[in-house]
Amino acid sequence: MVKASVGSVRPDSVGVEFDDERLIANAGLLLVAALSRRLGIESLVDKTVRLGERAGAARPGRKVLTLIHAIIAGADSIDDTDVLRAGATEALLGHKAMAPSTLGTFLRAFSFGHVRQLDRVLAEAIGRAWAIGAGPGSKRLTIDIDSFLGEAKGRKKQGASRGYTGVRGYHPLLATRGGTGEILHVRVRKGAAGSGRGALRFCEELIARVRRAGAEGEILVRADSGFYSSKVISYLEKTGCLFSISVTQHKRMAERIAEIPESAWQPVPDYPETGVCELAESTYGGRRLIVRRVHLHAQEGQEELFAYWRHFAFLTNREEDMHVVDAEHRDHAEVELAIRDLKDSALAHFPSGSFAANAAWTVIACLAHNLSRWVGQLGLEEETWRTARTIRRWLIALPGRLTRTARRFTLHLPARWPWREAFVEALARIRALPAAA
Repeated sequence: MVKASVGSVRPDSVGVEFDDERLIANAGLLLVAALSRRLGIESLVDKTVRLGERAGAARPGRKVLTLIHAIIAGADSIDDTDVLRAGATEALLGHKAMAPSTLGTFLRAFSFGHVRQLDRVLAEAIGRAWAIGAGPGSKRLTIDIDSFLGEAKGRKKQGASRGYTGVRGYHPLLATRGGTGEILHVRVRKGAAGSGRGALRFCEELIARVRRAGAEGEILVRADSGFYSSKVISYLEKTGCLFSISVTQHKRMAERIAEIPESAWQPVPDYPETGVCELAESTYGGRRLIVRRVHLHAQEGQEELFAYWRHFAFLTNREEDMHVVDAEHRDHAEVELAIRDLKDSALAHFPSGSFAANAAWTVIACLAHNLSRWVGQLGLEEETWRTARTIRRWLIALPGRLTRTARRFTLHLPARWPWREAFVEALARIRALPAAA
């Protein structure tokens, strides 16, 4: 074989043939397949998801795994899953890659009850991953609750409606783990659903789920004002959870903030010098109220001329210094990174006209998201939080060639892959993990 030198090939002179059966697209799926096997995802789905006599009901485990692997490789539609059947990619997955038409039939077989079964798979997978090293153990677990509008293209979408942004689609509830971006719980709702609709039930299921999964330490729940509810706060207090939840600026709250004396306001040390931001605390309804105010004209050099403040308040049962509590409350914005990752792949849109099928697709997308996160958490010693797109570019989207010599398969990868050491480290660490019981 003649090796082409730099500059020796003119693009217009290169012929193209789709004829190599040993080439593999997204060869880094070997990492995900190895981790999926350690967690026993296929058998867990087969045991938990029972679709009865419906069309597409057989072997749900391999169908869910096909969707998971395709989503991690970048699929945002059912048709994209065909990439797993290109070349020799299927040989690395540990299961047969199902056809898009089969997967579409499978998703349409779901009812609301079957989606709940799939949700139990997500919960159990979290417990298994945490048991082998990804969990918080006795450390504090921080949970961020939020919702987002997911666009549903096309008119024939059950449950799709316009929400507060005017986008027609669905309005899922989402809970993520602070610091890692794992998705702990998800619930798909109609697009017109209010942010806090079903929040109490969602929190009840969420707290019970993470306790079963192995969260032994204290739990901190953070949320924005869409989830401000006396019932939610009372439940978190009853279960011993810490919380910091933003409050809506209704009349009584505005009056309470106005009663705070000027002498109580303290500057926020980590705020840019060009602006003015201050903190103070009070009480509301017998609970601790922390208020942050930002001067809207300070950057224009008019802070004395126009004393116009915007206030942000939240209730908390934490006892630390208000500067510490406020800084950690602002970290609630981390949840947007997980939402961005979901919208950057499977939840760019919802693929089916069936509400239950789209709900199932969402749970599978969250499971795929978590597997991608766990590849980084369990496979790499460095704990830097990387986006799903970065993990895909570094560890998943490798071209490869699969060969067999003396009954041994070898995956040949690019000689000068920039993230070679990270891939080798992740593969060795994942293969060393114990298999799920």
